Amino acid sequence: MKKILGLLLVTIIFSCSDNDDDAFTYPKETAVQNFMWQGLNQWYFWQSDAPNLGDDRFIANEDYVAYLEQFTDPEEFFYQTCYKHSQIVGTSSAIDRFSFVEDDYETLVNALAGVTKSNGLEFGLARNEGSTDLFGYVRYIIPNSDAATKDIARGDIFTRVNGVQLTDANYISLLYGNFDTYTLGMADISGTVVTDNTNEVTLTKAAGLQENPILVAKTLDVNGTKIAYLMYNGFTSGYNEQLNTAFGQFKTAGATELVLDLRYNPGGSVNSSRLLASMVYGGNTSELFIRQRWNDKIQSLLKKEQLEDYFANKTDEGTALNSLNLSKVYVLATGSSASASELVMNGLAPYVNVFHIGETTRGKNEFSVTMVDDIDNDYIYRADRENKINPSNRWAMQPLMGRNENSDGFSDYTSGLAPDVVLAEDLADLGVLGDINEPLLARAIQEITGVSAKRDFSVKMPVQEVSNSKMFTVLKDNMYLDKPIDISFQ
Repeated sequence: MKKILGLLLVTIIFSCSDNDDDAFTYPKETAVQNFMWQGLNQWYFWQSDAPNLGDDRFIANEDYVAYLEQFTDPEEFFYQTCYKHSQIVGTSSAIDRFSFVEDDYETLVNALAGVTKSNGLEFGLARNEGSTDLFGYVRYIIPNSDAATKDIARGDIFTRVNGVQLTDANYISLLYGNFDTYTLGMADISGTVVTDNTNEVTLTKAAGLQENPILVAKTLDVNGTKIAYLMYNGFTSGYNEQLNTAFGQFKTAGATELVLDLRYNPGGSVNSSRLLASMVYGGNTSELFIRQRWNDKIQSLLKKEQLEDYFANKTDEGTALNSLNLSKVYVLATGSSASASELVMNGLAPYVNVFHIGETTRGKNEFSVTMVDDIDNDYIYRADRENKINPSNRWAMQPLMGRNENSDGFSDYTSGLAPDVVLAEDLADLGVLGDINEPLLARAIQEITGVSAKRDFSVKMPVQEVSNSKMFTVLKDNMYLDKPIDISFQ
């Protein structure tokens, strides 16, 4: 990689030279804050609009040091610095809703590979109407997890943790506190009423659980029409070969239609989204899938090969891509579908009729890159450079660095992608994933064939979701670039 001048993008007053962080003097106890400021000033998408990241923000070195020392908590420093107009995280007016930090880069890197500490229970949290009380509903169970060995399944309801009622005020501490084991108090739904029962389920988190994002991959034969169904719950690059194998099975089964279920998929790898889109549409490598837009400093330093991603005809391991070569795809997506899920939908839109069933998606159209304290690599994490990371600073950042636009130049979906057919999940009838009677899949089958095993699509108890288990993982709804960044002066 040809380096950007390490602090070229700061202010000329500091007489910066190539990758010379020492041009600034700062107390060692602010080394983390210094790393964050330098990285954000160089790479952050909204750098030119964030007052505390301005190239002329500091008149003298002591002003810079005073700013670093203003925040003793690196996490607070990050959020106060990177959010446009230095707005506090969580305010409705903040443009950046998705940048985040992690105090140990290994935790973040493992999460990118799909390795987490989990009990295998994937759930949503919903609100009792007119109340601050919450209840959880099981979305699915990760195979080979602790939850997979317990008496709990999709559609089950819980209201209590360790005997305490879930509420707006306590659900984070009850479900995500500093402990590995908790006991859920179960409940029943009758009509639209949630009623506690006496059943309890104890679950324990284990380190190193890997979730295969391909939860269901099957081909349905509905009145002679072969319909491939894929329940895909995360864009995890380590499973790209298995994803390609699934599409190979669809082809072998003679599938001519595809229902792509992204209802719980919060995103992940940009490259995995490109491969999935190619498996849906085709592998014409001369057709543009997406184009990157970075901040004004970085954009001009990137070559066309970096900025543009084309459809693929093989996996990263060189395996020929199995494509269904479709002109229409049926996508099940909800407010929990974000980033790389939306990228597939938007990237395919100029080429394929993307028929969206469900609800408006999350609206995350920005990408990020993992950043660590490795100044010689312009703060960009690379696995083969872990020995170059400052050993006294294990913090990592995942700031938003740009947006992906499709071949038509469209990327403005911060309010989400609206469905063609609005259909919320029904807590009174979640159904079995992959079964022709499951409501969202049944609605897609009806659209494909004109007939359906489920005639009534009225929703008795629509999900009014407050949060879900994916939002408390390290990655949350992140979309990350995973191809090397090649920067050079042109």
